[in-house]
Amino acid sequence: MPPLDTQALRAAIAHLDDPQATAAQVRVEGSAGRWYGTSGVADLRTKRPVRQEDTFRIGSITKVFVATVVLQLAAEHKVDLDAPVQRYLPGVLPAGFPPITITQLLNHTSGLPAESGPDVPDLSTPEKVLQHRYDRWTPRRLVSLVSHGPMRFEPGTKQEYRGINYVLAAMVVEKVTGRSYGEEIGRRILRPLHLTRTSVPGNDPTIHGPHVHGYLAMSDGTLRDATEYDQTEAWGEGEMISTTGDLDRFLSALFSGRLLPAAQLERMFTLPPENVRMTDGGPARYSAGLQTVTVNGVTFWGKTGERYGYNSAMVATRDQQRRLVYSFNPTHRDQTQMKMTLRIADAVTKGKD
Repeated sequence: MPPLDTQALRAAIAHLDDPQATAAQVRVEGSAGRWYGTSGVADLRTKRPVRQEDTFRIGSITKVFVATVVLQLAAEHKVDLDAPVQRYLPGVLPAGFPPITITQLLNHTSGLPAESGPDVPDLSTPEKVLQHRYDRWTPRRLVSLVSHGPMRFEPGTKQEYRGINYVLAAMVVEKVTGRSYGEEIGRRILRPLHLTRTSVPGNDPTIHGPHVHGYLAMSDGTLRDATEYDQTEAWGEGEMISTTGDLDRFLSALFSGRLLPAAQLERMFTLPPENVRMTDGGPARYSAGLQTVTVNGVTFWGKTGERYGYNSAMVATRDQQRRLVYSFNPTHRDQTQMKMTLRIADAVTKGKD
């Protein structure tokens, strides 16, 4: 592992004009070096700088929490990962759909149809996005969006990242335990690890306590605060709130085997067979809960997340020599966000010249 280049990390988040963002924070931990830094402001109105205790929306990092609970239930023999989801949720998917296993949900090989139908919201402009900020969704209604079209492919034959897989996985958690999936995350992960700044908001669109605001650039270039947003439209695929410190603690506990027995943890580091490829032809990169990426010869496992006004990731080398958690607040939801991600990833893996 290369020595940590803190100057490169500081430079990576120093410029918030390319891509346009209002704040950024990076936390690096592990045996090969540690660093924490911020740039920008948590609130454009007050100009308050970002602080370590500030929470933010973590988007699809939520999936790692859900997958962890599902794998815990598998270790307890309460969920069979090779059984079809239809066994646990009869009648939720159309009768004509083929069997889809719990594993195929977790590693995105389900082949479920694309969202379609009159209930799919029009989010084509930032103005329309904010028109839908208080929409209230139920899990069954989210599933109904994928119940009309044909299957994308035969389950288990290809990989395609789909949020609906984790809506169904969270529904399985609730059916098996008799409690909300958020309660199970709290009982099994948040409280044991003392993740006091991490929450599952449910119907509450507000972020409580010190937090970083998210903003969206309107068509005329003005910025609107998008922090308050009903997350039921993401639910088990992306509704949670956390901090860089809490996410690092969760990631460390997960990789250290404190949350899962060895057999279930190994599933998080196991990709589908080599002949199962992404629908774009690329190699599979999603396991049961995690994704993998190699940057400058360093292979990380973890997860990225995105909500309106928020972009984040938590990743680590499997031996935890290097763990990285970052969050930044882009004002445009487009491919320019990748510039910040790539700068951070490059800085954390290249080391000093």
